[in-house]
Amino acid sequence: MSIRIILNGVPEEVSSGMTMLGFLQSRSINPSHVVVEVNKSIVNRERFADLTLNENDLVEVLRFVGGG
Repeated sequence: MSIRIILNGVPEEVSSGMTMLGFLQSRSINPSHVVVEVNKSIVNRERFADLTLNENDLVEVLRFVGGG
């Protein structure tokens, strides 16, 4: 079964019961290189493995970009 979340403003289908860590890993995103916000609250990295995504969650994944 899948659920719908809104990822950076775009609807996405993810597996029901998926954690934030599992979501990031499924997209080859290194958890230490991003800031994650769920429903307008910043999520501490230590919670990624315990935070289960829910139907209609608003998820923002922001990547660090360096330059000079």
